[in-house]
Amino acid sequence: MGSSKTSSDVSDSSSSQTELENHISASPYAEGEKVLAFHTEFLYEAKVKQIEYKHKRWRFFLHYLGWKKRFCVFFYCSWDEWVVIERLMKHTEENMRVKHERDAKYGNEKNARKPRASSKGSNVARGRKRKNDSLVKEKTVALPDKLANFQIPPTLRKQLVDDFEFITHLGKLVKLPRTPNVNDIFKTYFDYRSKKSGPIADSVEEIMKGLSCYFDKALPVLLLYNNERQQYKEACPNDIVPSSIYGAEHLLRLFVKLPELLFHANIEGDTLVELQAQVIDFLRFLRKNQRAFFLSSYHVQEDVENSSDKRFCT
Repeated sequence: MGSSKTSSDVSDSSSSQTELENHISASPYAEGEKVLAFHTEFLYEAKVKQIEYKHKRWRFFLHYLGWKKRFCVFFYCSWDEWVVIERLMKHTEENMRVKHERDAKYGNEKNARKPRASSKGSNVARGRKRKNDSLVKEKTVALPDKLANFQIPPTLRKQLVDDFEFITHLGKLVKLPRTPNVNDIFKTYFDYRSKKSGPIADSVEEIMKGLSCYFDKALPVLLLYNNERQQYKEACPNDIVPSSIYGAEHLLRLFVKLPELLFHANIEGDTLVELQAQVIDFLRFLRKNQRAFFLSSYHVQEDVENSSDKRFCT
């Protein structure tokens, strides 16, 4: 009887493997194929590294082909990710024209042609959380000299304290989706810089686009308190990026973590100085627009219990 059961199991396993292989062979995209992938309003060039078919749905593991070499190590080349089929387009001449049209429409024309770059870079998962550190405490963390130093303006530091109190002590949450969201805030900053300084330098555009991408990847790993995780699962299924749902409250948390995260990126000294200057300018912009971008109070969600762990989650 045991032998019969084993034989049946082997048969079922073989049948499942054959079914999986049949599905993969019928995939609309092949492993190694160059594709175009949506990230917010933009299309980026990527390569399919792996294919998965589960629950009657295709998913594709992508390696993005990168931005300019100076910043791709930090921002983008390490962001290999799983995406659903709705975010992909064939890499054809016609679709490349669509890409360039969207680049021009949404202000990404400087990034229309991106050279291939090394995929060696930082990984958000490497950003380890020190024991007993909270978001509020980390604003004065002692860091090695070579790390960037982002001085968060005092009014924004108070915003972080209020954020901490609302969520961990009062059991309140930021109501989602937020308006303006992170993408809206970055777009407003682009417009502000354009009017103030004329054409935006390539590096400014790279950094801001990179921060948006970095926020999307860092949020579920580093930027949530325990009692925000259920809300995140409901607000951001696989095909929704956090930058289209969350707002300034969560974006500000990224800049608390940024010096620590940059420790794991191989960025040259001059480039790090430029990155630091642009981030500081953006923080000033957030401060000037604090009333417009940030909530003054949060809402209570009935099914959320206060977590006994007050620390910033990793």
